[in-house]
Amino acid sequence: MLLDTPWPELTFVSFDIEATGPYPLEGEICEIAAIKWEGGQVIGEFQTLIKPLYPMTDFIIGIHGITNEMVATAPSIGEKISEFRDFIGGDILVAHHSPFDMGFLALEFERARLPLPEEPVLCSSLISRKIITEAENHKLQTLIKVLNLNQGTAHRALDDAKACIELLNKCLERLGEDKTLRDLIDLQEKQLYWKNFSIEYLLKNESTRAILNAIEKKKPVVIVYQGGSLKGERQVTPKGIVRSPDGDFLAALDEGDPQVKRFYLGKIKSAVCY
Repeated sequence: MLLDTPWPELTFVSFDIEATGPYPLEGEICEIAAIKWEGGQVIGEFQTLIKPLYPMTDFIIGIHGITNEMVATAPSIGEKISEFRDFIGGDILVAHHSPFDMGFLALEFERARLPLPEEPVLCSSLISRKIITEAENHKLQTLIKVLNLNQGTAHRALDDAKACIELLNKCLERLGEDKTLRDLIDLQEKQLYWKNFSIEYLLKNESTRAILNAIEKKKPVVIVYQGGSLKGERQVTPKGIVRSPDGDFLAALDEGDPQVKRFYLGKIKSAVCY
């Protein structure tokens, strides 16, 4: 059984994306990279810039350094997503804060009618918190300095993917070669499966379907919320849906408040997009 396989017998793929915004649907992928690692060696590499549909803002460019000029002649996500899906195959994927990347990629897999991977995904951020206890925090750039990993360029997909696999390797060395995939999942305390990031699954719910429609059309939506201090009917401007093992939520601007708030999907009784 895959879960009972010792980690030295597994093939890992560390992956990373850069995006034009913090939320799927609202933002787009502008770079994908991955490193395939087996038996202590890199055996494959994937990297591509992606041309988004809309120009990137100066704020976003300041985060990852990818300019509109750099992606002007890059392929579209539709031209590269199948190649990326073939590259990862049925290997064990790992990313730093992997739910973020999975939210964007699951959307693109489904848009391209590609099957979602069935294998569990690891998160190097969650795993490192249990093992690299000497770090003051577990941001990737902090861990690179603490463990003297390859620096590269921060927030560029290929360099972050390389740092991620180096970080995972350091964690695995400390754990010992007898640990299995199941042990790694238990250690991160979160089960990360692609099926839980499916947009098509969300579309089965009428309220969520209305919210997704509002996001794509950039329109406000009226929701009836059943949680906390935000309880009741309210009109919000949706920014995106965040997929999380702790509960998916709508990130939205409430009326008259500039601060983005969380509305958990499980507590939204109804939603109407006008």
